Amino acid sequence: MQNILQNLSARAREEHAANKKYFQKLAQKKPKHLDETVLDLHEEVFSEIDCLTCANCCKTTSPIFRDKDIERIAQHLGMRPAAFVDKYLHLDEDGDYVHNGAPCPFLGADNYCSVYEARPKACREYPHTDRKQIYQIAQLTLKNTEICPAAFEIVKRLRTTLPL
Repeated sequence: MQNILQNLSARAREEHAANKKYFQKLAQKKPKHLDETVLDLHEEVFSEIDCLTCANCCKTTSPIFRDKDIERIAQHLGMRPAAFVDKYLHLDEDGDYVHNGAPCPFLGADNYCSVYEARPKACREYPHTDRKQIYQIAQLTLKNTEICPAAFEIVKRLRTTLPL
């Protein structure tokens, strides 16, 4: 897995222009079976990739924490929401709450999440490749191909499965 992660960023940069162009065409054409195709690819790739062997998302980025996420995780940890924010979060340049740094403070050495049952919505949905109308989140998906081997592989297979 380490070798895959080392090459992922470079491979994603190499494919960025082609992927960006592909998503622009997707948004224009909106193929009829796009949602089903992407969902099938998502399930196929995630049957092959074990997130626990990677956890690169947790090691390198932060999810956005919404108020409901903060309340849920604070309760899970037996803290007040304000104390949780003070200890773990800060506002980023977009005004969103994110972790103070990386890796995620809740990521264990075994790549398990200590707040898994209460984790933020953004973590629950990551890498967002099972959403409908994926062309609407093209920028996010492109960014995620640099972080998540599964997102990279889903986009790669999508371009082959649904050539435009």
